[in-house]
Amino acid sequence: MTLDVPAVRSQFPSLASRIAHFDGPGGTQTPACVGEAIARTITGPLSNRGTITLSERNAEDSVRAFRTAFADLLGVPPEGVVHGRSATQLTYDFSRALAKTWRAGDEVVVSQLDHDCNVRPWVQAAERAGIAVRWLRLDPATAELDLDDLDDVVNERTRLVAVTAASNLLGTKPPVARIAERAHAVGALVHVDGVHYAAHAAVDPAALGADFFVCSPYKFFGPHCGVLAADPELLETIHPDKLAPSTNDVPERFELGTLPYETLAGATAAVDFIAGLADLRRLGGLDRLDRPVASGRSRRERIVAAHHLIDQHELRLRRRIEDGLSDFADRITSYSRAKDRTPTLFLTFAGRDSLDAYRFLADRDIAAPADTFYAYEPAKALGVAAGLRIGLAPYNDDAEIDRLLEALGDFLR
Repeated sequence: MTLDVPAVRSQFPSLASRIAHFDGPGGTQTPACVGEAIARTITGPLSNRGTITLSERNAEDSVRAFRTAFADLLGVPPEGVVHGRSATQLTYDFSRALAKTWRAGDEVVVSQLDHDCNVRPWVQAAERAGIAVRWLRLDPATAELDLDDLDDVVNERTRLVAVTAASNLLGTKPPVARIAERAHAVGALVHVDGVHYAAHAAVDPAALGADFFVCSPYKFFGPHCGVLAADPELLETIHPDKLAPSTNDVPERFELGTLPYETLAGATAAVDFIAGLADLRRLGGLDRLDRPVASGRSRRERIVAAHHLIDQHELRLRRRIEDGLSDFADRITSYSRAKDRTPTLFLTFAGRDSLDAYRFLADRDIAAPADTFYAYEPAKALGVAAGLRIGLAPYNDDAEIDRLLEALGDFLR
């Protein structure tokens, strides 16, 4: 079975613009079912959570559905699902809460592969706590983490290791499970940035060894927000600053203020959309992926099956791009060279500005931006000021690959 890409594309109103979107790592396009779920929730009877009135129950239902959906997506109990405004906000909140327990002589470990949202909050929290920061270094030649000194960097003084599951800049997927095994052996916690990873893989925090796993639904068809997944028993041990009357229950103690119920509903619809990809049977491109499918499989099972199809499709398209660009090997440097990586390419051009390539493609209705995309440490390690990033999503098709390769060829000529 392969992904029915025409049927997938039919769910995205924005694709009618004929813009070829290779900007998924910065945020995917949104299917109609997600927008409709948001509109249905915010325009229906809605008030603060409760059990008495219909509007209260609607708010309560949106929260419960969100937690259940992301429990299925991320493989954790619903009580371990925390909503946040963004992955950055969640990481800052948890870094501040965890730092309350750090003492002189402790250390935290961050990586040169990470987006700055999984670096700076920990570095700044460590500075405030007066403890040391150690680094897992990026090898520019391989675009992978150099783990030769892992046992030295992660040691008995380490309290927490922060590492990405996949680089938003290069696509590199480091051996998180190996790093986590070492961290747990010395009693440290592991905080995994899964923002880029969750768009391209079935998430299993236990297999990764992640004590905390953070993702952003807008990277996989949902609205702009963040989600943190953790064992509820671990969350019980963490005490954030909060208002006196607000609940101390987990996970609500980490969710400050009134929740955006319409955003939760949209995020839930995005999870259902992904699950629906596993059972999609196209009838004139009109199937609705947000409707339950009587397949006999749980939503979690369907999500895992869908990601298998997504991975096959995106890997094939990535190889097509790489093969097509091989004719210009003397004029292109690809920094996406790790053995295990997502369908993301980060490129620079000999004697040409990557921003010019970005504008050239945009003039042909091809969205592939140029920047370093908040991957401050990887870009610094590579010595790159900016590059063109090409990121694939399930709605990309062969015709768009043809357009991209033709346009890049014209640019390079």
